[in-house]
Amino acid sequence: MFTNLEKCPRNLLVCEKSSLLNDKSRHATHVAKHFFNYKVSVLIPECGITPSGLKSVFNSFSKYYLLRNLPVYKLLEEEFLEKVVKKGSLYALSYKTRIDQDNTFALLPSGQVILSVDKDTYEELGLEGKASQYNHRQPMRYVVTLDMTDKSLAPGGKRYKRVMWALQEKVQLTSDFLMARYSIGGNGEDLLQSIFSQYSCRELRPSMSTQSLRDLLCPSLDPTDLHGDSRSCDPLQFLEWLGAVTMDMSCNNEASSFVSTYCCPEPQSSASQALLCTAVGLLLPEDIHSLLEELRRYFDEPRFTSWLSVTVHGFADSPVSWGATEHGFHKGGENFYTFVLFKNQDYWLHMATGTNDGCPP
Repeated sequence: MFTNLEKCPRNLLVCEKSSLLNDKSRHATHVAKHFFNYKVSVLIPECGITPSGLKSVFNSFSKYYLLRNLPVYKLLEEEFLEKVVKKGSLYALSYKTRIDQDNTFALLPSGQVILSVDKDTYEELGLEGKASQYNHRQPMRYVVTLDMTDKSLAPGGKRYKRVMWALQEKVQLTSDFLMARYSIGGNGEDLLQSIFSQYSCRELRPSMSTQSLRDLLCPSLDPTDLHGDSRSCDPLQFLEWLGAVTMDMSCNNEASSFVSTYCCPEPQSSASQALLCTAVGLLLPEDIHSLLEELRRYFDEPRFTSWLSVTVHGFADSPVSWGATEHGFHKGGENFYTFVLFKNQDYWLHMATGTNDGCPP
């Protein structure tokens, strides 16, 4: 009767090894294309207090907005397209919508509007789309992609009018949205507020937390050994350990513990202390990139640790994972990546998704 409990859902883990000093390194591209992030965690072994530079970067993370009951067609109106969308670096994601049950929407910084809708909504809209790749025997969900930078969708054109008519009159889709715009000068937020002034708009900032860990057993990592041999544990073991530490689970395999008998993988070493810093909110890829740039400078001074890690979690119910690749939920909505940065500027990158996802880039 327990046979199903033994079956683990399929997952995908793509691993890369390179150097931040390598001109052909793709780390910046991977970060830039993972659009919708809700949590980032930084783990630094043998660190007791938050470095001032790290604290400064966390405090500079972009603010974002929660808009209530915003009609989807507002994302396609001419003023919004000209003043915001076509300027780039805008992120919008429907809030508290379930990708496997509800109509879910996203606006990508590339100018694409993604509508992931159920079969009835799709048929009522009458817009061109494609069946979700995560259907059962019969298509029950469809994805409509509207590229607002395409000339065929220029305001005033025949196709643009057809789309606006479908979203305004046939089926007026509405949702709460999380929205942010990255802008160096800081004018993007004021512009969003002015355009959507008639809607309930709440300004938010990512929440930050730090935790000091004592006597932490850590895997021994060798930057030349990505896949694990006698010098390092393999990526799956490392990610499992990192998840346990982030969730504040004991990794000591104590006989007296009735909660967890998990133990740190071998080979291992003991860190007298470690720092865990976490930010939660709508976290923009540009801010994640700034965080990585700051952390690579951490090793400019002598350190007791040879590595640190950065884990970025995407929204479980985002309609996309990397780029415009469709994302599904299945059981857990897994959608994250982890950098392990070494003091010699080498790095490992682990990109993970669940059952209902394409292979990470």
